[in-house]
Amino acid sequence: MKADNPYNKYRQNAVMTATQPQLAEMLFGGAVKFIRQAITHVEDKNIQEAHNAIIRAQGIFEYLAETLNEKVDISFNLAHLYDYAHQRLLEANVAKDAEILKEVLGLAENLRETWHEARQKAAGEAEHADNADKLV
Repeated sequence: MKADNPYNKYRQNAVMTATQPQLAEMLFGGAVKFIRQAITHVEDKNIQEAHNAIIRAQGIFEYLAETLNEKVDISFNLAHLYDYAHQRLLEANVAKDAEILKEVLGLAENLRETWHEARQKAAGEAEHADNADKLV
C-alpha cells in the first residue's frame, strides 16, 4: 500500500479549512499557474501539454461560475466575466494562441490580487474587531 504524500495531505487540509476569500485566491492562483504553463507549452510547440493546461484552467473558471451565489448582486457580473475567460481559453486552445492566453492570464492575475486584497482587508477588520472587544 502506497504511503500518503504529506504535501498532498497539507494541500487537502488547506483547501478544506479555507475561507471563501482564501479558496477564491487559491483557485485563481491555480488558473494563473495553468495558464502560464499553457503559454510555455504553446511557445514550445508542445500541443498536448498546452491543451492539458488550458483544460485545467477552463475547469477552474467553470467551477467558479457554478459556485456563484446568485443572491449576491455581483454574481451576475462575475458570471459574465468567468464565461468570457472560459470562452477565450477555448479559443486559445483551438488556435494554440499565446496572445489570447496572455490576455486571460492578466484577467486571472487581477482577480487573484483582488481576492488577496479582500482577504487581507477582512482579516484586518476581524483583528480590529477583536481588539475593540478586548477594550470593553
